[in-house]
Amino acid sequence: MPEINLNPMAHNLLQGKKGIIFGALDEQSLAWKTALRCKEEGAQIVLTNAPIALRMGEIKKLAETCNAPVIPADVTNMDDLKNLFTKSMEHFGGKVDFVLHSVGMGMNVRKGRPYTDLDYDFNHKTFDISAMSLHRVLQTAYQLDAISDWGSIVALTYIAAQRVFPDYSEMADAKALLESIARSFGYHYGIRNKVRINTVSQSPTKTTAGSGVKGFDGFMAYAEKMSPLGNATADQCANYVVTLFSDFTRMVTMQNLFHDGGFSFTGVSLAIAEQMEK
Repeated sequence: MPEINLNPMAHNLLQGKKGIIFGALDEQSLAWKTALRCKEEGAQIVLTNAPIALRMGEIKKLAETCNAPVIPADVTNMDDLKNLFTKSMEHFGGKVDFVLHSVGMGMNVRKGRPYTDLDYDFNHKTFDISAMSLHRVLQTAYQLDAISDWGSIVALTYIAAQRVFPDYSEMADAKALLESIARSFGYHYGIRNKVRINTVSQSPTKTTAGSGVKGFDGFMAYAEKMSPLGNATADQCANYVVTLFSDFTRMVTMQNLFHDGGFSFTGVSLAIAEQMEK
């Protein structure tokens, strides 16, 4: 008997599709929300995260809700990624249709090192985990021919890749690299398999990772006042990502897509201007 979908918002956009979700840590995380929405839209999923994150997080709860296996994978380890894609294809009985890359770690930020005094060993780890990991994921999938034709890969990013947000520090450089990898690999994967690769630049969102950035609450309030539509929520981000995994966006690739209520193209809002005049 087929599963009955009780979500009135569901439209079966991902019916029959199979995907891998990286980075679901807890109920606040964007990957967690996206996994739930993918399941509601008819997809089968595999969940993955680094072994340490699996121990710290609550992913077993999500796995039960989504009826999804959890396959550990360190995104800096090529053997782990090869195992992840191989086991996922075995589980699905075929290729993967979509992948969400929701992975980031700012080592210098976590250690309190300012941008003008970076520890470069930490910096290399930040780039490896937060940006090069996308290349590793894509290269592994490409070499295993693991993604279906017209498949979709989305990586989560932030506008600090284009504009200066001082406390975002080295993560801004990592996000700029992440977006470049999506464009460059998007060309090659598009030519060979019509696979599309995009990044989504989300509003500041109260996740476990986002809340760790210094001055986050103040900036979140600022972004809310700057954005004509207000900040996009984690649930709204999940909805947007689902559309990018669906067949309705087949010709969208190599794009950095701002999902931020208009923040990215607003010079100044009346609310902020009036506040400055007080």
